[in-house]
Amino acid sequence: MPLTHLVRFSQRMAVVTLMLIAGMLVFNAALWIFPVLGSSDGLGAGFSLSGVMITQLSIKIEMLAWWQTLGAIVVSSVPLIALACGLNHLRRLFQAYAREEYFSSLAAAHLGKVGRSVVLWVISSFICMPILSVLATLHAPPGQRLFTISFTSADFVALFLAGCIAVIARILARASEIDSEIKTFV
Repeated sequence: MPLTHLVRFSQRMAVVTLMLIAGMLVFNAALWIFPVLGSSDGLGAGFSLSGVMITQLSIKIEMLAWWQTLGAIVVSSVPLIALACGLNHLRRLFQAYAREEYFSSLAAAHLGKVGRSVVLWVISSFICMPILSVLATLHAPPGQRLFTISFTSADFVALFLAGCIAVIARILARASEIDSEIKTFV
């Protein structure tokens, strides 16, 4: 791939990543405001904690008080904000690549922060799931209230990928050091 194509592709990926960040946060809120989106055959059937609450646990959003809906939006957004932070570092990495900064320490730092954010996303999802389930079923009759804990194989895969990203970030940091040494030597 010629360099100009790589630069343009990196610029496009930075824009796409920014749209993904905004889209996932807006879509999460929309799932709680417009319940039809979260129906079992709707767009949000498998989306984040909100999709789990709405489809798998059959939470009736229409029955929630306004403050429960607002709380659900906030609590379900916490893991997405951690993910958005990682995606923002990925966007900044693409921007560095668009400036042809392939072996910079800054690029390695951004990649490392992507890995840490994925770990934070998994951990915050694990913590927020029970909070969200209690909040969403708070006014349900006795026997129908939920306290849900979830850790799936997808979480293990995400943690493995985060570890791989962290190792690659360290390799990139070392490559950046070697590149700097070579430039100063020559």
